[in-house]
Amino acid sequence: MKLHLGCGKRYIPGFIHVDLANFKHIDYKRNVKNLSCFKNNSADLIYACQVLEYFDVDEINVVLKEWRRVLKKDGILRLSVPNFKIISLLYQNKKLKLDKLLGTIYGKWPLGKKSIYHKIIFDFDYLKKILIKNKFRKIKNWDWRQTEHSNVDDYSQAYYPHMDKAKGILFNLNVECKK
Repeated sequence: MKLHLGCGKRYIPGFIHVDLANFKHIDYKRNVKNLSCFKNNSADLIYACQVLEYFDVDEINVVLKEWRRVLKKDGILRLSVPNFKIISLLYQNKKLKLDKLLGTIYGKWPLGKKSIYHKIIFDFDYLKKILIKNKFRKIKNWDWRQTEHSNVDDYSQAYYPHMDKAKGILFNLNVECKK
């Protein structure tokens, strides 16, 4: 079983889609921090692109504990989050002005009558520290080109300049680990 958490409008064939949004492909409409609809040790892969940053530093541990519960032994947690190190370099090197980075830094997702925003930022070392604290192992970067969802254009493929996947700078941090 493969779960696509916080999938929004993106559909990946062969995955079970979980999100609060209203799209036809959503299998379970719910907050991704509550996966009580899935049994312990039932998922081979959990993929969450631009999701984890919507939880604050305390919530992340609760969320990761729940996701870990659902993963099988040696199951893979694949994350993609904004990479603060690269974003700040793009700003410092005057490649992008602040107004072009605000969406990546703060996010904004309409949810009913309100909006939700990013609550935390990551670089590899900080995300690794959080994952280790939550008993994940074999933490490494992953290449979107080497995944079964490489044909789905999502933020794991976010480049500056936009869509320049050959020569651009990837500004999302793609990290996976094992239970």
